[in-house]
Amino acid sequence: MRIVKVENASIIKVLDTLQNGGIIVYPTETLYGIGVKYDLKEVLKKVYEIKKRPHEKAFPLIADLKHLELVAEFIPYVAQKLIEKYWPGPLTLLLPAKNNLPEEITRDGKVAVRMPGQSFALNLIQASTFPITATSANISGYKGADNINDVLKYFKNEKIELIIDGGKLSGIPSTIVDVTVEPPEIIRKGAIQPDLSLH
Repeated sequence: MRIVKVENASIIKVLDTLQNGGIIVYPTETLYGIGVKYDLKEVLKKVYEIKKRPHEKAFPLIADLKHLELVAEFIPYVAQKLIEKYWPGPLTLLLPAKNNLPEEITRDGKVAVRMPGQSFALNLIQASTFPITATSANISGYKGADNINDVLKYFKNEKIELIIDGGKLSGIPSTIVDVTVEPPEIIRKGAIQPDLSLH
């Protein structure tokens, strides 16, 4: 397990670690996330183990706009409007998932995606050719980590290749909106209160 300060982290090396099946912990603008390449099934299973996460809970993703076609069957009109207004930022959207995605990142035909606000996570995803998991860096049922000490407390003995230390984060999770239903539904209240009446 290597710990690197965010200002010393090489995005190319981090992406190389992910491409080769490595597990990382990285800072978003809200909380620390556990990142793996979105389609590596065996690695996704490992993340369930280290988080002790119930298998019925899928992992959300961070993605750049260019990645959406890899994971979403289509982008509903209201989702397009929300993306234009709130991305990059702390808004996670449940989108209609493509059929061939690992079950670890989909539930009920939906995939949770966001483009993070100004942070290492945003720089990472903009340089990446693939979406990355964004499940919070905690043991399931415990509070999300907003500082590196909590990350180490949760995962000191686990198989995490790289931890990127971005200091203390806001600690307020993203808001989650299901845009596969009409009208769209707020699943979790978080950092922003989105206007769902966009037409």
